Amino acid sequence: MSVSGMPFDDVRDLLRELKAPDRTDSVRMAEAFARAGYGGNGLGRMKDLALWLAATRGRVPPMVGKAGIALYASTHGFYLPGADPLAAQRARVDSVAAGAAAVSHLCVANDLALNVFDLALDLPSGDITVEDALDERACAATIAFGMEATAERGDLLCVGAVGEQSKVAALAVLCALHGEKAEALGSDAAKIVQAALQSHDGHLDDPLEVLRRLGGRDIAALTGAILAARAQQIPVVLEGLAALAAAAVLHKMSAGSITHCMLAGAGSSAEAQAASRLGLASVIDLGIAEGEGCASAMAAGVLKSAAILAGGAAEIARRVS
Repeated sequence: MSVSGMPFDDVRDLLRELKAPDRTDSVRMAEAFARAGYGGNGLGRMKDLALWLAATRGRVPPMVGKAGIALYASTHGFYLPGADPLAAQRARVDSVAAGAAAVSHLCVANDLALNVFDLALDLPSGDITVEDALDERACAATIAFGMEATAERGDLLCVGAVGEQSKVAALAVLCALHGEKAEALGSDAAKIVQAALQSHDGHLDDPLEVLRRLGGRDIAALTGAILAARAQQIPVVLEGLAALAAAAVLHKMSAGSITHCMLAGAGSSAEAQAASRLGLASVIDLGIAEGEGCASAMAAGVLKSAAILAGGAAEIARRVS
């Protein structure tokens, strides 16, 4: 995506260029299941997931070969009591890079690529309680960077952020867009969110303004990744509040922009509420709240199985036709 003199115009133009969701391939996949002898509900949600994959990928069967997880790490300018945010983020990034994080093991088990992106950890975004997180050009550039997550043209992309600060910034974005309760993450986070909303009051009508003022680099990059995947018909699994906040920005601009997304699993009541507002179903529900990619890895395994199931049904349908 090129960055023009008015950066956000590029994002808006890309959203306008998105094709409307087409359910033709979902119908074709359902017919294949019926011809193969699975016309009822015996396959449960696995069949629903296969139909969603067919609609998103625009093909029957919707095979999932190359799949991966993209995690984004950044620091924010506000203070959250606890460990030093820079040190904590570096430890998380190093753990994933070294293959020592829980998500690393799950990616091996489910044959998933894993990337963690250091979004200038040494340079925190602005303190949202008193200033903008990013200016427009920096926000647009970070959205464009996030779009690179689809450069390898995979068949399934899972996205999320790491760190406690991302959750607070995400809650601020969700509160500005949808009115979620600021208390969802505790009193310290609620104070930051409330101060941020007051500081930016009167400037939060445009979803992209909400993103740049409150979101930070991680949520901006996630917005780009989700948007690029939609343009390329790549199914996306969202994990965590930051990914949901990014999806909410796009959904506020165009409801059809996140039809290719599902939630890995709601790890908190705040995530469940945000997902409900966005009309997003969960792939799994294992109660994983702090996995930072773990729920996505498990969900990706389920989706890959659903795709294999769809492939088998399509082959049987072809033989009996």
